[in-house]
Amino acid sequence: MNKLLFILSFFVTSLCVSAQAFTDKVLQQSASQLNTINTEGDYDKLFKKFTETNTSEKWQAFYYAAAAMYLKGELLSKKSPASASQAITTAEKFALGVSLSQPDNPENNILLGLITLQSIQMDIYNDPAKAAQLVSAYISKAESTDPNNPRLAILKAKSAEKSGNTTEAETQYQKAATGFTTLDSVPGWGKQLIPRNK
Repeated sequence: MNKLLFILSFFVTSLCVSAQAFTDKVLQQSASQLNTINTEGDYDKLFKKFTETNTSEKWQAFYYAAAAMYLKGELLSKKSPASASQAITTAEKFALGVSLSQPDNPENNILLGLITLQSIQMDIYNDPAKAAQLVSAYISKAESTDPNNPRLAILKAKSAEKSGNTTEAETQYQKAATGFTTLDSVPGWGKQLIPRNK
């Protein structure tokens, strides 16, 4: 009887581990789609997939959910800035949730910086000066742990654009474009944030 229970428990455990590996794989496959989609509906589907994924690292699913909503906000801000505020707010909530468990994660700090810049541009923040200080803090935190991250270069470029320094923005966009050609690791999103003529 003990032998049968042992075998049965081993079988159930192996099924759970297999299911977990499957959802981690689905998460990574879904994350790779962030660069190829370009409609509101696609971003909503990915957001739903990320938030419903049962993964061993829940913070990663929330990070990608925040990235999907940030990119949706970017897309909507070009069409109708007023409609982008809900996506930006949702992105910020999920990214802030990630920062609770991963406070020094450079990817999440970069994403929070991008979200904050987007919020400044859309007049969501009551105190833009304080928000600009937050962006600088996110840049510093990310720079100390991952200085060659192409998304960090995009954040710096967008920050330079905001302050009117087009030369620095151009330099950072070029650095990001180069960084994406040599980047092999996930997360690989962000290429679509580089203006087409860079």
